[in-house]
Amino acid sequence: MKILLISASPHKEKSRTFILAKEVLRGALGEGIALETIHLCDFRISFCRHCEECHKKILHCSVADDAPKIMKKMLEVEGIILASPNYINQVTGLMKTLFDRAAHFIHCKRLLGKYIVGVVSSGSGYDQDVLGYINFFAHTCGAQYSGGVSSRVPVSKEKLKEAYELGRKFALDIKEKKAYPDQVGVIEKRRHDFKEVIKARKEGREEEYRYWQDKGWL
Repeated sequence: MKILLISASPHKEKSRTFILAKEVLRGALGEGIALETIHLCDFRISFCRHCEECHKKILHCSVADDAPKIMKKMLEVEGIILASPNYINQVTGLMKTLFDRAAHFIHCKRLLGKYIVGVVSSGSGYDQDVLGYINFFAHTCGAQYSGGVSSRVPVSKEKLKEAYELGRKFALDIKEKKAYPDQVGVIEKRRHDFKEVIKARKEGREEEYRYWQDKGWL
């Protein structure tokens, strides 16, 4: 079982966001679990140009940078921790740019069967909108949301304990392939609604159309 931590703080290991996320990882750590951490500021991630190449040819992009490499890592794991400081009630620009580049994940629900956790820190502590957005991204890409933890700085012992317990729940969700009926319903409705888009645009987006055919969704 593999878990990937994607951290969006420019301060990397010194950030409060990472301190909180590290406790989630510690809670999730167990026998047979492999962990990997990446800091987005170590990668080149450019803005989406809406060229639609990733729809025409799966995971192909006309922008030559590191975004496809990160997305492939996301496909290789069972669980993803998305950790970001709160920048004006939103994830950092770097994480949002990665989300924008993952349009194919949305079209083909490529994170279906995976689990996502959100981790947010801020000076204000008003982080629910940001956690809600991470939750939204998870469902839009097909993943279930195991939960989120947020904290104003400095991070308290109580918040560290909450993060640790979330990590334990996260690992258990993955191991048991936990199904949250409400979330499954949301994911399935979005997939059903998107079917007409895939059918209407099959000319020129053959690979995505074939992906849906292979999945038996059409």
